[in-house]
Amino acid sequence: MQHTLVMTGASRGIGRVAAEHILRRSDHAHLLVVARGASGARLAAELGAGGHAVSHVSADLGSLGSVRSAATAIRDRLDRGELPPLRGFVGNAGTQYTNALTETPDGFESTFAVNVLANHLFVRLLQDRFVAPARIVITASDTHFGDFRHNLGMVPPPAWKSPDVLVRTGAFPEPDTAAGGRTAYATSKLAAIYLVHEYARRLPTGIDAVAYNPGFVPGTGLARDAGPLTRFAMRRVLPLLALTPFATSSNAAGRYLADIVLGTTRAPTGSYVDRGRADRSSPESYDLRREGELWEAAERFTAASAAGAEA
Repeated sequence: MQHTLVMTGASRGIGRVAAEHILRRSDHAHLLVVARGASGARLAAELGAGGHAVSHVSADLGSLGSVRSAATAIRDRLDRGELPPLRGFVGNAGTQYTNALTETPDGFESTFAVNVLANHLFVRLLQDRFVAPARIVITASDTHFGDFRHNLGMVPPPAWKSPDVLVRTGAFPEPDTAAGGRTAYATSKLAAIYLVHEYARRLPTGIDAVAYNPGFVPGTGLARDAGPLTRFAMRRVLPLLALTPFATSSNAAGRYLADIVLGTTRAPTGSYVDRGRADRSSPESYDLRREGELWEAAERFTAASAAGAEA
């Protein structure tokens, strides 16, 4: 049966590899890519070469208003029958800044807005359009463990605070430094796992939610806002780690992501999938109080945008 999969972060890195695998391995998938500006049309044309069913919608994930517009457009296209039934959402896009002071037009800290709130708003606005069985996959990160074994000391551990603090700039020590930006990133990925647990509890039966950890993937676009030395290391030096157990190549990480989306990897709702298998996330990531608190806060932060889309 033809079905629609909505995907963010498909333009490069593991997302691009995953998108190509999904289209190559599923004749029934219509892939709807979410991308900024004119890049969406170009990406859809490239992925659609060879007769694959691909379309696009434009969105700036740093703007909740833009996310709302994109989700509304998808809902309308589904309702008009222009798209086959919705069976999946892949929230793969992510960002990392060299500080914790970058602010979105909505007044939110940008890392938290893109890595947490944009996904949440998409999920909530598309929730009643999913047709079971459906799967939501949110790309997380093993930086949420906060230990040397998982990130080689390259990223500080998450520093959880009230979501009302995390959503604002300057939430961490030395917010104007790269360490502050990396702390914001690790914390946002912990938040993503918390929300996946809440989705597993709250979404209707047949709509599964899974967090995916690709491992450390050198050469992705996450360092694009870093300085020239860091960008050079990420592109030219650190990719050599993919030859060791400490890192994952983009090709392997993209294939793992496609396996989860297509159901090849067994993962019950609420799972944390570490590359190719379901596993336990960090002990800190299982906290019912924080999960409920974050759900309530994410609902508040996105309420105006959600109401505008459903009006």
